[in-house]
Amino acid sequence: MESLWQAFLLGIVEGVTEFLPISSTGHLILAGSLLGMADERAGVFFVAIQTGAMLAVVWEYRARFFRIDLPLYRNLAIAFVPAAVLGLLFGKYIKDVLFSAVPVALAFIIGGFIILLVERRTLKPKVESTQAMTGLDALKVGIAQCFALIPGTSRSGATIIGGMLFGFSRKAATEFSFFLAVPTLVAAGAYELWKNRALFSADDLGMFAVGGFVSFISAFVVIRWLIRYVATHDFKPFAWYRIAFGLVVLATAHFGWVSWSA
Repeated sequence: MESLWQAFLLGIVEGVTEFLPISSTGHLILAGSLLGMADERAGVFFVAIQTGAMLAVVWEYRARFFRIDLPLYRNLAIAFVPAAVLGLLFGKYIKDVLFSAVPVALAFIIGGFIILLVERRTLKPKVESTQAMTGLDALKVGIAQCFALIPGTSRSGATIIGGMLFGFSRKAATEFSFFLAVPTLVAAGAYELWKNRALFSADDLGMFAVGGFVSFISAFVVIRWLIRYVATHDFKPFAWYRIAFGLVVLATAHFGWVSWSA
């Protein structure tokens, strides 16, 4: 029962944070540390339950995913490749070195300041919708997604803010970030589960089911809210949240107020 409650809580964390520019992986690492889940099995679980959040995107945008939309499929394939290649090459090193509280907190803070800098730009968008994207536009967003390999950076933050830097409208950058989550999260979850299948047994199915289902529900709510939010708001509140949250984690680690496990 304890593992199911942990899965429930982490599913909420994943679903709420996956599509906001505040880093779901960073929050999962910190929340898992507080819940006593900081081993290799936990790392695989964090990646696997992202599939639930991905399914929320598929359901919300099912009209586009389940019709023959060749330009969308082409752009997703192009944008997916850069992070997939770098993840295969450097994934183990990143996990060994950066999957702990202090590096995550630093990435939170740096990412927050980058968002503030980008939001100061007032350039007119060149790409108003995802339908207007070219293959080169997709490649640019794919390169931006590579920065999300650093835990605490935020996959959504890297793709949305990167898209805005490359001339996307706020809505187009946000929607393409949603779409790109589908191949990225499916591939990451399947790869991690297969590679680490020896760590799990049939008894763990309940934990994965709870975490995935809860992440689906909470992500679905966030997706619908965020699309309405970006129509009239910017991302500055998320930037200040990242900075404040990162400083709190650094302070608690430095003064020993919280014993963050590695």
